Amino acid sequence: MTRLVMALLAAVFLTAQAVVAQDATYIQIEAQPALVRAEQRARDYSSYLRDVNGFALNNGWYGIALGPYDRAEAEARLRQLRIQGQIPQDSYVAGPDFFGRQFWPVGAAGVAGQITTDPITETPLDQVPDAGQFPDSGQPADAAITEPLFVEETPREAAAGEARLNSREREQLQIALRWAGFYNSGIDGAFGQGTRNSMAAWQQANGYEETGILTSRQRAALLGEYNAVLDGLEMRQITDTRSGISIQMPTGVVAFDTYAAPFVRYEPTGDLPVQVFLISLQGDQSTLNGLYQIMQTLEIVPLEGARELRRDGFTLSGTNARIVSHTEVRLENGQIKGFTLVWPSNDEERRTRVLQAMQASFETIPDVLESSARPGTEPSVDLLAGLQIRQPKGTASGFYVDGVGTVVTAREAVQSCGRITLEDQYDARVLAEDAATGVAVLRTDKTLAPQSVAAFRSGLPLLKSEVAVSGYSFGGVLSAPTLTFGTLEDVRGLAGEENIQRLALASLPGDVGGPVLDAGGSVLGMLLPREDSNRQLPEDVSFATGADEIQALLTRAGLRATVAQGGADLAPEDLTVLAVGMTVLVSCWE
Repeated sequence: MTRLVMALLAAVFLTAQAVVAQDATYIQIEAQPALVRAEQRARDYSSYLRDVNGFALNNGWYGIALGPYDRAEAEARLRQLRIQGQIPQDSYVAGPDFFGRQFWPVGAAGVAGQITTDPITETPLDQVPDAGQFPDSGQPADAAITEPLFVEETPREAAAGEARLNSREREQLQIALRWAGFYNSGIDGAFGQGTRNSMAAWQQANGYEETGILTSRQRAALLGEYNAVLDGLEMRQITDTRSGISIQMPTGVVAFDTYAAPFVRYEPTGDLPVQVFLISLQGDQSTLNGLYQIMQTLEIVPLEGARELRRDGFTLSGTNARIVSHTEVRLENGQIKGFTLVWPSNDEERRTRVLQAMQASFETIPDVLESSARPGTEPSVDLLAGLQIRQPKGTASGFYVDGVGTVVTAREAVQSCGRITLEDQYDARVLAEDAATGVAVLRTDKTLAPQSVAAFRSGLPLLKSEVAVSGYSFGGVLSAPTLTFGTLEDVRGLAGEENIQRLALASLPGDVGGPVLDAGGSVLGMLLPREDSNRQLPEDVSFATGADEIQALLTRAGLRATVAQGGADLAPEDLTVLAVGMTVLVSCWE
């Protein structure tokens, strides 16, 4: 009787062991052709993951897997680790039959679900193929990836495996099918007829039986193709506690550089000029609006692109010949947080994929980045938190000639400009120009309301009478124009030109295009740039186009200028108010 009981217990015990071994599953995450390399990768994974195992595979390669788990736990952990970016996106759940003898952890000598004492024979490194054949096989080297250790499934088994996918995994398959060019409908995770047809088309194109239901092997192959574009970028979830942001980023090409509030800067580590900026600061709606305006002045946000400002956040997209930039910022509970991705132009597939991963993984956690400014440091007007503020390639002055914001300026100042702005805010275009007089007329798409408008003097004052030029002498460094005083020396140029006035006035390049006013505030003309020549003129010699020539150009453009007969001299402070109110900063951008 005792023997019978013992025999029954042994049978139950062995059966239980067999069931456990059969039910045990693993997450296959990587395969390597050499044992030394596989051990190195297993050691890397073990530094931040638990349950890391290494097994010999039956094709001569060496697999790294997590486990063992029951099926539900394996699938849940697979999803979690994928989302966190801690394992490759093409990792998959596999049974113990896929694995052979164990080589990791060091000292282990078993198989998946069974202990063995047989040692693993390593292939010498100099015999490991790079792109040739597997050891002891006649198959191409890439067959280890495209022919993984999956048991072929029937359509019924494939459907059962598909049923265990969550909505995110189903949507990911649709995204991959659309990327591969087989699906053009919405991403909803619902496998209707359109999705089934696209799966069948993908199967046909890749030499599989057209069932319209992807097997585990086929799903892994499809996702592997989709994720291959990210090879080398090493997308991983980064949690920065100082800024209170957790997000996936391409750690293979960027690394932490510095904290410079409101940014956490990640700079390129190699030849790919990628930058990532985490954005974190305390603030409200007003702070958000200010950040929205300020960021558009930075070189990392090109001018051409979509902009959207909302009550709870904003987005900025920009592109130029060098970079494509995308910024997303949100306002929640008095904290402003977001990120900027800067990517080189002409690499849209990788950029789009990285951006999608960053958008999907972005999370906020407590804490906000505090200002890193130190007492005694001097801020630079050209920098914001160490980032270069976008600068125009040239600046000049101009002046309003009507009540809707039409501006006269020097033609030379707006030649070969990719973009022209007034007061760094309003885009302008050239409405009319005259090469002979050097005058250009600008108009904005928006109606402006100048504080004052030029009134052109009919006739000229006496020679040696006092005049003043109003202009942005220092190129916009100062927030308002300045007045430079001098005298009218002649109503002709040095060579006798009738349309030129010569002034005894020490102007600066930023004054070019500004109005020349008499003592009563009437406009006599527009300051011209100095001609490039081998003859060096005295510093106090300047030239201006006369009022008659400017009025003639305005008439040809269909505009009417205001004319003044000349009046009593204004007090200096009144002349200053009048001149400053009509003078505008004109900027020329690449």
